[in-house]
Amino acid sequence: MKLGRNDICWCGSHKKYKSCHLAFDEKLEEMKQKGILTPPHKIIKTPEQMEGIRKSGRLNTAVLDFVAENIKEGMTTEEINTLVHEYTISHGGIPAPLHYKGFPKSVCTSINEEVCHGIPDKNRVLQKGDIINVDVTTILDGYYADASRMFCIGEVSPEAKRLVEVTKQCLDAGVAAVKPWGFLGDIGYAVNSIAVKNGYAVVENIGGHGVGLAFHEEPYVCHIGKPNTGMLLVPGMVITVEPMINAGTAEVYQDAKNGWTIYTEDGALSAQWEYTVAITENGAEIITK
Repeated sequence: MKLGRNDICWCGSHKKYKSCHLAFDEKLEEMKQKGILTPPHKIIKTPEQMEGIRKSGRLNTAVLDFVAENIKEGMTTEEINTLVHEYTISHGGIPAPLHYKGFPKSVCTSINEEVCHGIPDKNRVLQKGDIINVDVTTILDGYYADASRMFCIGEVSPEAKRLVEVTKQCLDAGVAAVKPWGFLGDIGYAVNSIAVKNGYAVVENIGGHGVGLAFHEEPYVCHIGKPNTGMLLVPGMVITVEPMINAGTAEVYQDAKNGWTIYTEDGALSAQWEYTVAITENGAEIITK
């Protein structure tokens, strides 16, 4: 149904359409007429939804901070799972990964050549020299936030340390490319440029996504791209930027036994960092990191 100028805006602000999103929708329509892929209203968050996502993001960040305070050599990945699960529950949240499409744990723990979706295990002990990605997604009052960090266990090799550092640079470059009325392809271009410059490969077929009202929403955020291509980025969208960078080939495969864990095809190291990012009128707001 087409809104009249004096109708209440669709965004939940309770303002009249003419003084809220009328000009926004006219700009979207103009872009659409030029053949540009524009986001549907359903993935543009209302002010109330944005505040809920921010609160979830604060808890998600606190969970990762708690992991950072406690992670150490000799700890099992199951112990990390327990830390994440108990902290989240005790603060009123729900660990989103638990039972998501059958995933058995409350967090993903991916070590060395594991690209993502590593399953915590009481028999997997962190060793000196390991690099591990801890990926946390939190539900709080129905709102989702998602982020991951890399941790170096003890003294790691110069090669591993460099991969972790460059992957963080890729993330930062991707987030810096998030601008209102920019494009998804800008993010992928920024990420891939840093990776290739440093001799690394970007995993292309696993990437970021919309988030906030569900674990995974539109759009898919590829970390390889061309400037000024892909979906238009507009204020009110919330996405994850989460580049997975391999030291060797970009090729990966899935564990046939557990159906979840992704590994590098050549056994080389992989690293990942992830933020949840909101597109605002002024640029990118980091919701959780």
